[in-house]
Amino acid sequence: MNTETYSGILYIVSTPIGNLDDITRRAVKVLEEVDAVVAEDTRKTSILLQHLGVSKTLVSYHEHNEHKRTGELIRKLESGMSLALVSDAGTPGISDPGFLIVRECLKYNIRVVPIPGASALLAALVVGGLPMDRFVFEGFLPHKKGRKTRIESFKQEERTVVLYESPHRIVRTLRELREVLGDRQAVIGRELTKKFEEIVRGRLSELEQHFASKPIKGEFVLIVAGSKYKE
Repeated sequence: MNTETYSGILYIVSTPIGNLDDITRRAVKVLEEVDAVVAEDTRKTSILLQHLGVSKTLVSYHEHNEHKRTGELIRKLESGMSLALVSDAGTPGISDPGFLIVRECLKYNIRVVPIPGASALLAALVVGGLPMDRFVFEGFLPHKKGRKTRIESFKQEERTVVLYESPHRIVRTLRELREVLGDRQAVIGRELTKKFEEIVRGRLSELEQHFASKPIKGEFVLIVAGSKYKE
């Protein structure tokens, strides 16, 4: 057992995925008390902090600077500072920056504390109507290289498959999944917890037709039935 004394603390803070009221009291307390907030997008986090009445120093930390900035943050933590890591929405590290700094914190014996809360994939799963006892989260599919191979790997996957997708590629993704996997049952959660929240259930072909027939915006969670799912 490692008995060394911890220095600073990194809090992994889940934030709302849309509705700003979907934040825990504990998360607000942590954001009020830390020395600084490490944010994927400081502009979006500023809106949240303003809504909560919290004034705090913000440090930018995103996919384009995380390798460079991780070392700087580790030094701050080693000096005794406490930091809260937040993403644009939901739980940091889930298809968002977070893994690198958590790994480095553990390497340097810096305490990491989870502050659980909103998660788009869980919000979609619990209302989807497909089995939740076993599922696999695949995040975003590759845009080009490796995309077909990844989709092919779902053929024999018995667990429910959960994906994230953008409005620009959702129709293409639905089509490619249908062509490879067959016309399986699926669910899409769009703009979850927001004003124009939409949850659509049906076969892949039906969802493809639905979203191909109108302009679409927002973030998507796509849930696809496993290979042995029976209606």
